[in-house]
Amino acid sequence: MVTGGCGFIGSNLIRWLLAETDAVVTNLDLLTYAGRGGNLDDLEPGPRYRFVRGDVADPAAVAEAAEGSEVVFHLAAETHVDRSIEDPGSFVRTNVLGTQVVLEWARAAGARVVLVSTDEVYGALGDPSDPPFTEDAPLAPNSPYAASKAAAELLARAWRRTYGLDVVITRCSNNYGPYQFPEKFLPLMIVRAMEGEPLPIYGDGQHRRDWLHVEDHCRGLAAAWKKGRPGGVYNFGTGCDRPNLEMARLVLRIVEEETGARGATITRVTDRPGHDRRYAVDTGRARRELGWQPQIDLVDGLRATVRWYRDHRSWWQRLLAEGNLVDRRVARALAEKRQI
Repeated sequence: MVTGGCGFIGSNLIRWLLAETDAVVTNLDLLTYAGRGGNLDDLEPGPRYRFVRGDVADPAAVAEAAEGSEVVFHLAAETHVDRSIEDPGSFVRTNVLGTQVVLEWARAAGARVVLVSTDEVYGALGDPSDPPFTEDAPLAPNSPYAASKAAAELLARAWRRTYGLDVVITRCSNNYGPYQFPEKFLPLMIVRAMEGEPLPIYGDGQHRRDWLHVEDHCRGLAAAWKKGRPGGVYNFGTGCDRPNLEMARLVLRIVEEETGARGATITRVTDRPGHDRRYAVDTGRARRELGWQPQIDLVDGLRATVRWYRDHRSWWQRLLAEGNLVDRRVARALAEKRQI
């Protein structure tokens, strides 16, 4: 079973599992703002795929969807840091209580859980010369989102130590690729560049992130399922973090090359509270134990992603028309009009 299978990473994972394995997949998703049935519209229910609409924090819904499952890829979560600042309670409910419900079902069923977490649980690195986080680094989350994911991890650790649950934890760097909700950084940059509108950048633009293509992440999750040690923790990333300002400029160049769109500018906006300066992870353990390494070059992956958004305008235009937190950030950018 995949929880949150209609979200960005979940929908890509389901497509990957159906294409690359013989797995029979059940998708449990509540279809909230970021979990869209449209992400998997082309998948017809059949012998290998089943969709169940339900809340991951509801034990009955989880039990119905997960019946017969040997592994649960637990991705259902509230994920956007800005949203967590606006509404932390929903993050605690879904990310913490929902994880407890999944762990309890798996304990009763004797199933494996792959808990999909984030590098944000480590907190922030400072100088670019600081070594990346290893899996043994202490957890020091700085946003309500990161804290809720760290809490989920601690529950998984407790269920492993107390009940012997077969659980593997993965911590990924920032993902990008098709079907990503357009309030996230790279799709926001892409769609606004296509529209010739300002690209809002927090603060001085020197916050650094490690960008991992979602397909590489899916390969890592499958490897964790098949090869991960019970109780093991694995980082997934590329080992090459870049400043947000550099990424925005790269997006502008690729969008112009792929679509001909020009005229967008980069605009600085007031930094958000608790904005971590740098994330970077050491992936040596995943390489050694899982035989995993990223395969998609950043520029190649970003170019393919731009092409996907170019060819799927109706998908993201419909989402933007519904309104979300992106509107507030863009409004700040337009009000300040500080071009970089």
